[in-house]
Formats: sequence, structure tokens, C-alpha cells
Amino acid sequence: MLYVINPEDKSPKKLSALLKKHPEIQFISLLAVDFGNNHTDEKIPVSLVIDDLEDFFVNGIQTDGSSVYLPEIASINNAKVDLIPDMDAHWVVDYNMAHPLDDGTYCGSLVIPAFLIHDGKEVCSRSVLKNAVQNFKNEVIGLFRNFPELCGEYEGIASADEIDDVILTSATELEFWVKTPESKTDIEKLATSQNLKEQYWKRTYGQVRTAMEKSLIMLEHYGFEPEMGHKEVGGVTSKLSGTNIHTHIMEQLEIDWKYDKTLLTADKEIIAKNIIKDVFEANGLSVTFQAKPLEGVAGSGEHHHIGAALKLKDGKMINLFSPKVMTDHFMTRIGFGSLMGILKNYEVINPFVSSTNDSLNRLKPGFEAPVCIVSSLGHSPEKPSRNRTILIGLIRDMRNKYATRFELRAPNPNSNSYLLLAAVCQASLDGINAVLNSGQDLSAIETGFSKGYGEKHFYLDDNRVYRTEEDVFDDFSPEERDRLFGIPPKTVYENLLSFDQYSEKVKTLTVNNVFTDKIIASYKAYMLSEWSIELRDRIIPEHVRTIRRLTKLHTDEEITDLDIVNWERIKTVKHYLMKDSLSAKSLFTRIKEALDDENYSLASLLQIEMNAQMSMLTKMYLEYRRNLIVIQE
Repeated sequence: MLYVINPEDKSPKKLSALLKKHPEIQFISLLAVDFGNNHTDEKIPVSLVIDDLEDFFVNGIQTDGSSVYLPEIASINNAKVDLIPDMDAHWVVDYNMAHPLDDGTYCGSLVIPAFLIHDGKEVCSRSVLKNAVQNFKNEVIGLFRNFPELCGEYEGIASADEIDDVILTSATELEFWVKTPESKTDIEKLATSQNLKEQYWKRTYGQVRTAMEKSLIMLEHYGFEPEMGHKEVGGVTSKLSGTNIHTHIMEQLEIDWKYDKTLLTADKEIIAKNIIKDVFEANGLSVTFQAKPLEGVAGSGEHHHIGAALKLKDGKMINLFSPKVMTDHFMTRIGFGSLMGILKNYEVINPFVSSTNDSLNRLKPGFEAPVCIVSSLGHSPEKPSRNRTILIGLIRDMRNKYATRFELRAPNPNSNSYLLLAAVCQASLDGINAVLNSGQDLSAIETGFSKGYGEKHFYLDDNRVYRTEEDVFDDFSPEERDRLFGIPPKTVYENLLSFDQYSEKVKTLTVNNVFTDKIIASYKAYMLSEWSIELRDRIIPEHVRTIRRLTKLHTDEEITDLDIVNWERIKTVKHYLMKDSLSAKSLFTRIKEALDDENYSLASLLQIEMNAQMSMLTKMYLEYRRNLIVIQE
């Protein structure tokens, strides 16, 4: 089976011959990604384009825009959108294993990542990241020319003229939950198992093991170079119901593959999620890439690793973040500038990282999910360490200079990797420029980065702390975290509001038109609409169903006064949340009315209250249930 189209086979003539040799590849699908992180999957019969691939590569296909959502850009009366193949992308063949053909092969679709074009302009997540990577390259080469002393900070380069390319690399760690379809979730057992660390990196069994192994093998076929698959912290032990058949499966897993150039990494993430989902579902397991599918237990993150290197004309690679002597300093000036830029501008990066209700449900203290804008370098340059409580950390390997990189811990499997990595590129350049223009040497830059609260800095905010090697959650009170590291947004609306509140930081994103005001406005409109519709038409109805399930369980026998008090407290909260009367409206009704009136500020505040009330109600019901001997159900 043909899984990957090699670069040398992408010419019209060679690809035509290859497709004729593999008639099982019956469709071509152009994978374009809108600002909401939705990707297209149209089926174009190969027979329509095989004899005119040259025109297809240049002009792609045209759509009326109904398949993508581009608010503020493609209006209903100006909806023409073109999908243009990306010739430099990773092309793969997606096989439908449920669709065998007469010759025993399976029906395949050639998946080609593509760009969306509207009114002659690229208007998609992929194009934003492509432009950000190109801008980073141009700017860094320019800095080496403007600051020739930079060459002296690295081994093997004497002049900017030796630079052939600037390569941005990324990698992702994909976490996800799998379960037996229709099986009930026992939150108490999951929480207890998590607290006992019973599942973390344990051996997999049955269908889970089979699907994990098949996923890794399939990723290998697709050229991903998988590195690891393992259990994560969440899960409970399944039940054996037959030979190697398990039921009541509820487990959290992680699959990783090798880093790649940044745009290719973002593409591979989408392709990998499709592969993994197909494989696990073929083995009878449902998969979710939600950030927080279960309240009270660990959510799923997708840490993003970020690196940058020079490629010289003689082929040599130089890590831009690694100092000459690894034991003398944590990083180079470019490395510190990049990290400072990300932290300084994170308020306008965060809307791309956490843009859904689900994503913000994960970012809460107590589950190792980062909520504070703060970093960690390690306890000393000689001994690398990793702090799992911070937003972004420095990763170093004293034996390998090429391994120096940042790990951004806030993203989740449904984050828009294209836009968040593009924003990281732009923010990094802002910090690098500030550091180099400061004229300070590496020791001064390193000392200044570890500044205390209230200390002045040439770039970073005075009343903030940007580095800690301590446990953010155990060693600081909530009030201290808010004062030192900033107050994190609690709702999608609060997060999107950062685009208005931090207009100067937004300008960092729009340098050289990587992001434009129209792109940011389109993204904001998209996510605001999604937040409001989901809150009104999915979250509140789900809460209503939950409340209706929290029924009275006690009988008149063996009841205590505590049971009566517990139940009355539960009834009070249930009524406050969803029961209207002639004199008062429920919290759910008030949220709906605020959304209908487009009073998003009020809806956001009420959502915060709703989340607190629902969390309290769930805990109260568990306490009520635990005290009952006889349960009437």
C-alpha cells in the first residue's frame, strides 16, 4: 500500500503515473484549515483531474464558501473561496478500511494540505503559520546582519552570509481518552485511581493495547517516526469478559512522534488524530480529544515543543537557543529574547491556545495544568530540571545542544496549532529584538529575566514575575499567583477580550502582516459565536440533564437528619440553577437572556457562577449518596 507521496513524485507527470499504478486511490482531498481549526475533506474523483494535474496544482478547486466559515471575510454575497494545493506539504493516502474494493485493496484518498484563497488573499490557519515562519526567517537573518557580534555567540559561524535557512521546529504530545462505547463513567473511581497513581505509564491490555500498537505502526507507515505510546495518569482498570476482550474501559493515553518543521508538525497533528481515531474505533473503542471530557479528573493536554536553528550553507545546523558552553548559561540572548517575547505577549497568544469552554475547564489548579504566565529555566545551568507547574519551560540535554527548546504546556488536542505557533513566532521576534537592542550582555539578560516583583526591566512588565523554580500551586496562594503572574481568564469571552485590552500586544502579531486586523476580527467573531452557541444550546441543556438525574435516593427507613439536610441543600441549588418562578428567573434563564441580548460580559460572569454552582452541586450529591445505606432508584 502507498501511504506517502515522496517530494520527487509531486510533478504532474510522475504523480499521474503513480495514481494510474495505484487505482485503489480513487479520490483526492484538499485539506484546508479555517480559523476555527476545522479542516476540509472533500472527495474529488481522481478520474476528473488525473489528465490535467498541472492546472489542478495551480488552480485547485473552487467552492462557494459553505464548507468553511470565515466571518468578517467571506460574506454570503461574496463567498467564492479557492483551495490551492500546498506543494511543500506532507501528502498522504488515507485508506477507508471499511470500504474494500473488488481486487482486495481498500479505497484510498490522496490527502493534500491546501491554502484557502478569498479575493486573491490567503485566509486560513495554514497560511498564517506559513507567513509567520517566513517572517521569522527573514527577521532573524536581518538581525545577524545588523548585529554581527551575534555570530561570536555560536560555534561555526563567522558571518550572516553563511546562513542558508532559519528552521523553526515543533513537536506535540497528543493525549486523549478512550472508552468502551455506552459504558457509564464512575468519576469517584477515576479520581481515586488518579490520586493513587495507579494508571500512570502502566501496561495496556486487550483492545487498548492492540489499538495502541496498531496506531504506532500506522504512524510509522505515514512517515511520522513515532517515538512512544503509553498510558497517562487518568483511568480505571477494565473488566475481562472473554479472551483478550475487556469491557468498562476508561483510560487516558498519550502518543508522540518525532518533531518536524513547524508547518509540517501542525499538519501531522490533524492527520495523526484521524489515524488514531480510525484505528481505535476499528477496535471497538470511542476516542475523545476533548481537553476536559470528565470533571474532577485529569484533562488531556498537548504540550508543544518549540525550537529554532540556523542551517548554514555548508549543511551545518546551529541551535539558536544553546549557548557556547552549556554549563555557563541556560540559553543564548536569542533564546532569552524568544522566551521573554512569549511571556510578555502571552495575553494575545492565549486566545489561540484556549478558545473553547472545554479548554478552560482543563486549566484549573490541582491537575498539573498551567494557569499562570510564568516559566522555569532549571535550578542551575549545570543540572537541567523540569517544572511541570509552569506555563512554558526550558528543556535542555547537556549531551546534545540540538535538544534545547521550549515546552509550552497550555495547549490541548483541540487547540489551533497553526495560529498559536504563528503567534508564538511573532511574540518571539518581539522579545529577540528587544533583547538585542537593549545592548545588554548575556549575563545581564539572564539576571534580569529572574527579576522580582516591582523590579524595573527594559522589556518585561515591572509588576510581574516571569520565572520560578517552585511549585506554582503548592508554594503560592491563589492571591499571590494572581499578583505575581497575572489573573488567568475564566471564560472564552474573557480570553477573547484580550484582543481589545492589549492593543499594543496585538501589534506584535500584525508585524509584516502575518496576522491582519481582519484575520484577528474573523477569528474573534468565530470563537465568540461558537462559545455563545455552545453555552446556550449544549452546555446548559447538558447541565439540565445532569440536574434531572440527581434525584432523591433515600427511603423513609434508616434515614437520618443529615440525609434530610443534605437533600434540602441539593434541592435549593437545583432550583436556583434551572427552576423559574413568577417572581424570579433561574441562573440558566438569565444566561440565555444575556446571550440573546448579546450582553456577553454579563453572560460570561453568569457562566463563572454557573460553573461554581454545578461543581458544588456535584460534590454535595456525592456526599449525600455516600451517607445512604438504602438507595431508592
